[in-house]
Amino acid sequence: MRVDTEFEPLVTPRLELRRSRPEDAPTISGYRSDPEVHRHQGWDRTDEEGVRLEIEEMAGRSPGELGGWVQFSAIDREDGELVGDVGLSPAEEEPGVMKAGYTISPAFQGKGYATEAVAALMDYAFDVLDAEIVRIYANGANAASIRVAEKVGMRLIERIDRGRGRFAVRYELSRGGRAFRHASDPTDT
Repeated sequence: MRVDTEFEPLVTPRLELRRSRPEDAPTISGYRSDPEVHRHQGWDRTDEEGVRLEIEEMAGRSPGELGGWVQFSAIDREDGELVGDVGLSPAEEEPGVMKAGYTISPAFQGKGYATEAVAALMDYAFDVLDAEIVRIYANGANAASIRVAEKVGMRLIERIDRGRGRFAVRYELSRGGRAFRHASDPTDT
């Protein structure tokens, strides 16, 4: 895979995906702390200071660089509002595999923003970072997240038993599987 040291924001019909900034922390913390959002996520800290520290730590890492996640804030191009965040991280010990994650604020869910952002993120991972596979993990009870993965052409690879009736899922799309995704518009929601 490649490392993108000259990252430029990704632009979709409605969104700009730019590197998250410390001043985004209050908004991101607000929706990550929402109990309905947090129950599907795996963040250690959702408080404003924790989110700010995470953003500052990621600022020193380029997309595609080993060592952890790089986060992008999803900004509505019309009004400049931060609607969510997405991220990428190379999978340790698995060359060519890029993990993706996404969270949309409850105030903006159900409007196709996640699908639009994830589709752009996947294209970036394949076309710029030269990933062979893009992978997401989701809480098995998070039907909305699973729908996003399926809308962008990902396929269920594994169901992971977490015990006590809980499970996670792993979805992937390979570079070769992209033709299916491009056969229809993934942002048509």
